[in-house]
Amino acid sequence: MGVFSSVADKYDIMNDAMSAGMHRLWKRRMIQVAAVKQDSAVLDVAAGSGDISIGMLQKMGSRGDRSGRVILTDLNGPMLAEGARRVIDEGFLAGTADCIQSDGTQLAFADNSFDVVSIAFGIRNFVDIEAGLAEFYRVLKPGGQFICLEFSRPVLPLLDVVYDAYSFNMIPAMGEWITGDRSSYQYLVESIRRFPDQRRFSRLISLAGFELVKHENMTGGIVALHRGYKV
Repeated sequence: MGVFSSVADKYDIMNDAMSAGMHRLWKRRMIQVAAVKQDSAVLDVAAGSGDISIGMLQKMGSRGDRSGRVILTDLNGPMLAEGARRVIDEGFLAGTADCIQSDGTQLAFADNSFDVVSIAFGIRNFVDIEAGLAEFYRVLKPGGQFICLEFSRPVLPLLDVVYDAYSFNMIPAMGEWITGDRSSYQYLVESIRRFPDQRRFSRLISLAGFELVKHENMTGGIVALHRGYKV
């Protein structure tokens, strides 16, 4: 996907501007509930600039105690390169953190390979969401956790009206001003509106085979954190 390729080096700056820094709190909560241990094998899909991967690695513990591994994968080459740069800057080397360009609906990994599969703000970009969920289920080990952070539907009164006005009027303009790429952020706003709401997406996760599926609304439902397990 070419969307966001041109803004890879400004991606985090734009995230801070769009969300007033809230994206950091949303991601922190995701990492907090991730079922990660020192020896976990984690696949971070649509890894982007590497925020989630770095958080997972840090949660695994000190470098001397950690025997786990995180694989960053993304279809977008420039974004994955930015993630690789940030992971290296944090001191994580090959074998502990590895980057593999891959389509999330056709993952190049064996069945039952990972303890955790994570994806943050990426699955709404999939042409075939069900195919992606099926792949996540396939590569998870029995007992493994799927965890997904994604934009959703506001649940507080009037928040949807304010959110729509802000999204359509401000976010594309901010994208043009900060990154020089209005179209990617116009796409972002439109992709959020097309994505299933909390209940519908939870249903898709269940239909893919996951058990114990639940979601947690954050910031009034602007974002939802979804979880499911391969039992």
